[in-house]
Amino acid sequence: MKPAYVFCHSLEVSLGIGPDIKDITGELTRLSKFSKIEYGVLCANVVGSTGSLTTIEFEPGVVKDLKDAIHRLAPPDMPYAHEQAWHDGNGHSHVQAALLGPSISIAVRNGRLCLGTWQQVVVINHDNHARNRSIEITIAGT
Repeated sequence: MKPAYVFCHSLEVSLGIGPDIKDITGELTRLSKFSKIEYGVLCANVVGSTGSLTTIEFEPGVVKDLKDAIHRLAPPDMPYAHEQAWHDGNGHSHVQAALLGPSISIAVRNGRLCLGTWQQVVVINHDNHARNRSIEITIAGT
């Protein structure tokens, strides 16, 4: 039986005012190859309560559709209890990020991420100001 290995990396991504969406598939693919793990799983989580990770087809139409859907789910112009306490105008950012979620897991098979042809991994900043987001990546397997 082969021994299992764990590879860890922190990825920094600069994002604009939310929702801002960036494709990080290339970087995750590069890290997966660098890890030399053939069979296992890549886990990634964005640090902070106003960021999220998901997959989409990263093309302008889908990106616009996702931004529009995010605004419909938790519109910025609604009152939020969070803002009564903090007065920072980002109550919607916390709700949007919570609905999409902060993490993603992707199977690694034959040294490749198991993603579809039109499936890219994206990080999203939901906050009402630009952010540098840290994404913690762990790849474990054989």
